[in-house]
Amino acid sequence: MPSTEPGLAHTITDCDDRSGDATRAGRAVSPALPAPERRLHAVDVVVVGAGQGGLAAAHFLDRAGLSPGRGYVVLDAGEEPGGAWRHRWPGLRMDRVNGVHDLPGFPLGAVDPAAPAREVVPAYFAEYERRLGWPVLRPVAVEEVRSAGARLLVDSTAGTFAARAVVNATGTWTKPFWPSYPGRDSFRGRQLHTADYRGPEEFLGRHVVVVGGGISAVQHLEDLAGLGIATTWVTRREPDFREDFGVEARRAAVEVVARRVAAGEPPGSVVSATGLPLTPAVAALRESGVLKRHPAFARVVPDGVVWADGSAQEADVLLWATGFRPAVDHLRPLRLRERGGGILVEGTRAVREPRLHLLGYGPSASTIGAGRAAREAVREVLAGR
Repeated sequence: MPSTEPGLAHTITDCDDRSGDATRAGRAVSPALPAPERRLHAVDVVVVGAGQGGLAAAHFLDRAGLSPGRGYVVLDAGEEPGGAWRHRWPGLRMDRVNGVHDLPGFPLGAVDPAAPAREVVPAYFAEYERRLGWPVLRPVAVEEVRSAGARLLVDSTAGTFAARAVVNATGTWTKPFWPSYPGRDSFRGRQLHTADYRGPEEFLGRHVVVVGGGISAVQHLEDLAGLGIATTWVTRREPDFREDFGVEARRAAVEVVARRVAAGEPPGSVVSATGLPLTPAVAALRESGVLKRHPAFARVVPDGVVWADGSAQEADVLLWATGFRPAVDHLRPLRLRERGGGILVEGTRAVREPRLHLLGYGPSASTIGAGRAAREAVREVLAGR
């Protein structure tokens, strides 16, 4: 039965995607999308994103008894399962990733440590969806989330959904951070970000300046050195190499990021709080001189970079391994930003819009924090019914 909601100018209809291929009896979980229209489809909870945070949230919503389609829907911008993992570079093997924690209800299990992460993790996510039978709608891009009376409206390429609560799990991969340096636009060589990196082969015979102090930068340097490609490593701070890089150390780092978010500050990355793992391979790179660090340069010139003392380095490529920012532009209509630049949250709930829960923002931006944060978000969503 169509119903109306105060503040909504259009008809709201039930959204039940369990027919056909959207059924939960072991069939495909990506049903055919409805024709884009601006009718408002009533649903209790909208989950935006089907990476580790979104999948974990769907798991707990399902366990709580919400029916797929009417109780909750999952919208994902990717054409296939896997989230950001589908776009990692081919040389990122499973023994080099910064931990892949099991998603709730279905462990990853043993994997080939030499297998590409861009194949293993998406396959794991796809099987997770298939076994649990969730109707993930894809590819669906969410354009904006806005408030309308008692509902949050989620405008997307599949139409508009009117929800009591929204769980936002859009991560960071689609928002690469490019720092501003004088003269950067004058560089005649190639510039690319980690998000664009596809391996070292295309840089044979070139000098690559790798900018960034995180794990991705170290892995790029290792890749490039493996083919004998000349590199210069540039970081703003002295690298912090640590031998203790176990689960407990990573959990402690998650808590550091959580405190930043609780203060309304930009979260930074979990990796920025953990330091760099001093593995045998990394130790060998340090010994060989590949990981000789240079401080941040003062400016970019057409054929390279120049430091404050006037010394220069010619370069053919600038590879910016400078991290990512939360992909939350679609939340702008909700006016969530604090003066410090971050979004203030309590638990997972946005303080300025308590019907919105943020996963993949701050402490839940890793597989370690995703399951715990998703459980908390769903508990709070249910408490507000």
